[in-house]
Amino acid sequence: MIYTITMNPALDYVVDLPEFKTGEVNRAVEEHIFMGGKGINVSMILKELGFESTCLGFVAGFTGQELKRGICEDYHLHENFINVKKGMTRINVKIHSDKETELNGMGPIVEQDDIEVLLKQLDCLEEGDTLILSGSVPSSMSKSIYCDILEKVSKKGVRSIVDATGELLIQTLKYRPFLIKPNNHELAELFGVELKTLDDIEIYARKLQDMGARNVLISMAKDGSLLIDEHGKRYHQGVCQGTVKNSVGAGDSMVAGFVAGCLSHKDYLETLKLATACGGATAFSSGLATKEKIEELLKQL
Repeated sequence: MIYTITMNPALDYVVDLPEFKTGEVNRAVEEHIFMGGKGINVSMILKELGFESTCLGFVAGFTGQELKRGICEDYHLHENFINVKKGMTRINVKIHSDKETELNGMGPIVEQDDIEVLLKQLDCLEEGDTLILSGSVPSSMSKSIYCDILEKVSKKGVRSIVDATGELLIQTLKYRPFLIKPNNHELAELFGVELKTLDDIEIYARKLQDMGARNVLISMAKDGSLLIDEHGKRYHQGVCQGTVKNSVGAGDSMVAGFVAGCLSHKDYLETLKLATACGGATAFSSGLATKEKIEELLKQL
């Protein structure tokens, strides 16, 4: 079984308008509401690729109830979100105009009792299961939460994936996650360096591997991606060709594609190609990628 954890999911209110002007009334020409959150995005792409998963995390308030409804009824995903008492699930406003602008909400207040419920849910994980930890955590939660989770499952033979940044990521490396996926800018920030070449990026990707990560996938936007696999082999994959419409969820789509490739017993080169096609298919779409778009882009690689 595959489980995705989104600590701070959101309703993403996406509006399109020709030009966004601050200090004035702006009228949308198109609008959509999506059930957002990095783990949820991963679950959605996995479903497109034929893999069922269960979404875990925390929700609160009327926005949390709407998010749970949408996940089940609109997206046909499985969920076991924990309802917390304080605060509300975020509404994130994403403005698509001449520039992309975002206003992200705060999220609910998650207390220790809520965390204990989540940790208890993980008792059902078994050897061979996959656990994907994605994104930031609410300010009310300890930054050690990902470590607490990985400690809980460390002796179960669970394949763990961590898509996070900063200390939230670094602290998990001692648990030897199967995959981590920082982008090149996040990699530079982790080590306080400037990365000018692909070789520079490889050096610091290998440092993350030395610190414990088994597979290190670095996304580099228009420059493609770099994978250092668990055997130490380097792969560089260019991007697919298309018109970028949306940057939200492209990284999550790459994670889903990589997981799907591994679960399908593809080699790492073919897995990287699938991850690349998934990321591109989302970037070239108004929402998340569809199976048809992924298959179309795979033919380019």
